Amino acid sequence: MNAIGLLVLILFILMIFVGGNQGLKVFFGLLINFIVIFILMILINWQFNPYVVTAVVSIVILAIAIYLGSDNQAVANAAFQTSLIVVAILMVIAVVAQHFGQFQGFSTENSEELEGLSLNVGLSFSHVAMVVMVISLLGAVAEAAMAIIADLNEVIDRTPDMTSNSLYAHSRIIGGQILGTAINTLFFGVLGANLPLLIWFIRLKYSLAMFVNAKVLMMEVVTMLLGMLGILLSIWVASWLVVRQFVKHKKVGIK
Repeated sequence: MNAIGLLVLILFILMIFVGGNQGLKVFFGLLINFIVIFILMILINWQFNPYVVTAVVSIVILAIAIYLGSDNQAVANAAFQTSLIVVAILMVIAVVAQHFGQFQGFSTENSEELEGLSLNVGLSFSHVAMVVMVISLLGAVAEAAMAIIADLNEVIDRTPDMTSNSLYAHSRIIGGQILGTAINTLFFGVLGANLPLLIWFIRLKYSLAMFVNAKVLMMEVVTMLLGMLGILLSIWVASWLVVRQFVKHKKVGIK
């Protein structure tokens, strides 16, 4: 058994030990999403419209991640609605960012690995870059939406007589806590993944302008920023949806 297989086995055992049946469902969802990503690559390779494919696959991934990751139907429904709204907004932003940033293709740092290989693969690398940016932020968006909606629903269950303004105040407090931890997770994940590249740039005495114009690095930075923006939007949209549903149910109860 290789290292990856051993780590997967350890992950599976720990998820069962910690989460029980829920952990098994989450692990099963990970496997399904892994297969869905491969289907995404195959469809793009078959020249299907990348925007349509990305939108459909994003919906499938979000549905699997959210509904298999929560045993509360109300929380899952609200998190799914939030994620759809946020991902739709971020997909537009990703297209605009790719248009102006031109992050597609390979950088000069990849030239040694690509030597002797043909780049005439018949794909638009601009579309591929957009797909990478959108798929990379799905987990952060779904996680932030699930976290704040679950916490706000718990607040409502404990104090059902609170006002909408009080609920908004709670959402700001909870959202601030989630925002800090989630953004740090994204930042250190990207920093750790690109640390060898950064050390290489420093050893080669890259100037600030060369750092900013390094395509291989800026693609990761833009993806990270989109993920951070997705977390922020998820907190706002989720808070708005929960408060709106709370006010609606309260009015129905009064009637």
